[in-house]
Amino acid sequence: MTKNLDQEGLNSIVQNYSLFYIDLWGVVHNGITLHKEAIRVLNELDKINKKYVLLTNAPRPRNTVKVFLEKMGLDENIRDHVFSSGEAALKYLKNNLFNQKFYHIGPPRDFDLFKDFKKMKSEDLNKSDYLLCTGLFEKHDTDLNYYKELLEKKVDKKMICTNPDLIVDRGNKRELCAGSVAMIFEKMGGEVVYFGKPYPEVYNQSANNKNKKILCIGDNLNTDIKGANLLNYDSLLIGDGVHKKEIEKRGLGQVLKNYEVVCNYIQSELKW
Repeated sequence: MTKNLDQEGLNSIVQNYSLFYIDLWGVVHNGITLHKEAIRVLNELDKINKKYVLLTNAPRPRNTVKVFLEKMGLDENIRDHVFSSGEAALKYLKNNLFNQKFYHIGPPRDFDLFKDFKKMKSEDLNKSDYLLCTGLFEKHDTDLNYYKELLEKKVDKKMICTNPDLIVDRGNKRELCAGSVAMIFEKMGGEVVYFGKPYPEVYNQSANNKNKKILCIGDNLNTDIKGANLLNYDSLLIGDGVHKKEIEKRGLGQVLKNYEVVCNYIQSELKW
């Protein structure tokens, strides 16, 4: 049974946990502005010396994400808690594929991910050794059929996906993410190596989580909550995120069943 914390707040359960994995997009901000109540939560966690990671499926290195958050107005002491799927992917790429040519699928804002090996970027898909998917091309950011046609004869190549999210809401606008392209590639028979939630690597890289009682907080059932389920961590779903309309239409119980996940708690927005 999922407990609603809208009345009691996170502070009612905070002492039960020693580590918190907190999603950024959809919880702390909406891609445009910070959520004040969530910022208060982070400040309160700092006051009582609770450890937390701002764990994001951003396909860029953590320092690039921190610059983005600085422009948004997030304090430095909070920004220092950031860890990204891009950071986890970067470690793998440097250790395993550093000298191999890749074809990049994604917008220019993600170029920071491979700035240390940008000379290996191939403009010719046929001459690449692997595919690096960080998102969608700006000219084709709503048309998934474009990627089906682009990749249907390239399923022999391995794809590295640095953001498993299928969708994200930027303010009131819904956008597709790298996970949507990767899912198409997999359905055509291609192999995808994912970095980010719900896969364990990003949790293990971002914090010492051994023998800790852990709560994962996020708005995405496919990534935040599924990741918690896979690792046997407790979870708190932010209901006003990407699944808001589904929950309003079908009810929380049915939506959780549809996504084959369970969560311990729900809040409309993250509040202390």
